[in-house]
Amino acid sequence: MQTTEDSKLQQHTEHKSGFKREITLFDGIMLVTGSMIGSGIFIVTADISRTVTTPANMLLVWLISGFLTMVGAISYGELSAMFPNVGGQYVYLKEAYNKMVAFLYGWTLFLVIQTGVIAAVAVAFASFTGVLIPWFSDQNVLFEVGPLRFTSLQLLAISSIIFLTYSNANGVKRGKLIQNIFSSTKLIALFGLILSGLLFGVNETAVTANFTNFWEGAGTTAALPTSSALIAAFGIAMVGALFSSDSWNNIGFSGDEIVNPKRTIVLSMVIGTAIVTGIYLLLNVVYLLVLPLNGSADAPTVIGQGIAFASNNRVGTAAAAVIGGYKATVAIAILIMISTFGCNNGAILSGARVYYAIAKDGLFFARMGRLNKNGVPAAALWLQCIWACLLCLSGTYGNLLDYVVFAVMLFYILTIVGVFVLRVRRPDLPRPYKALGYPVLPAMYVVLASAICLILLVEKPAYTWPGFIIVGLGIPVYYFFGSKFKKEVS
Repeated sequence: MQTTEDSKLQQHTEHKSGFKREITLFDGIMLVTGSMIGSGIFIVTADISRTVTTPANMLLVWLISGFLTMVGAISYGELSAMFPNVGGQYVYLKEAYNKMVAFLYGWTLFLVIQTGVIAAVAVAFASFTGVLIPWFSDQNVLFEVGPLRFTSLQLLAISSIIFLTYSNANGVKRGKLIQNIFSSTKLIALFGLILSGLLFGVNETAVTANFTNFWEGAGTTAALPTSSALIAAFGIAMVGALFSSDSWNNIGFSGDEIVNPKRTIVLSMVIGTAIVTGIYLLLNVVYLLVLPLNGSADAPTVIGQGIAFASNNRVGTAAAAVIGGYKATVAIAILIMISTFGCNNGAILSGARVYYAIAKDGLFFARMGRLNKNGVPAAALWLQCIWACLLCLSGTYGNLLDYVVFAVMLFYILTIVGVFVLRVRRPDLPRPYKALGYPVLPAMYVVLASAICLILLVEKPAYTWPGFIIVGLGIPVYYFFGSKFKKEVS
């Protein structure tokens, strides 16, 4: 419960920063769950299944990923309670290390991570809209200019980004309203899908194939990985699961807009992450009850294709077809449209706050560090919108996201290590919340996440070194243009 002193301090901070504290605990949980659940859970299980080959291993990948995400959230919570300011992870890295490390995170976030996610999720939204309205298709070219093809799919994707940016530029109250509506609808629909699968979708063929040989698998089309090969397979497979569980930290970006942030941010992350982790595990159990894990890409039926070879990796759609036929397939398409639309609203709302914080530190264009009459960083929102739309047009967002997987993991590791760094360097700093299980759980996160990074470095060098390059490009930007941006702010 807030004291009178806390309330006065909050009002003073609100007046000083210009942000409006309107995000409550419920809003925060909806922002976390809505930002985490996009289209990944309906798709990535296919690739995971092809990589680890057995039902037990597939569920284990999701279980370990869920554990890592939960540990990350409860460890990260210490930092969010210490520095409940707009900018979130950027601020934590700055406090634990220095401005350059924080800037490199913000630079990568703007260049690829946040904007790449916004572009990719917008295209996913348009793709599943195309299931209901075929006019929205990557094959429906509206016009061409040289090598540039502008399709109806891109038109809808870009339109959705512009609409959500406009809505968020009208104030955090509008943005959180959209988030609450779409996130709550999404959660109810997902629980409905899980319940329908458990009650009406259990398929004897799938149950026999998946649970008779739970650890070995049945109908496996490739040799089972062993020893070091299995460890490598797990590391690679977990990338998809971890990215489907990403964005749990976005609530921290809006620190100055949150009611009682020292409590709300931590609770929002922990509760929201727990809800999503539970949904993901249950949904994957449903997949195994409805579809055989292994199958054949050439099979004429969804049962024959199985999870691993579901058409276009759309496991969710395949499971829905078995549960309820065409009507259920349409329902899952609508669910994914709702899911991706709400996910993008959360990403758009949150990301701009980081660019605002960078600008306030004199490391980005001064205009990005200003609020409009509605108390939101509109210039940062629109710059993010423009870049995300350009990524939609380029068609390279998918490759860019693959390239920064390593960098994203690296920044998460650095942030959790920051908990240890600040315990040593600033032990007297008030800690309203202390990381649960410290130092064991945060250390486990660092070790496991570092192991995944090492596996990617060895097994997928083409996807790791470009990430280093993208981050490294921020170093000259920091040094050569930092002084210019600082002058604009002062």
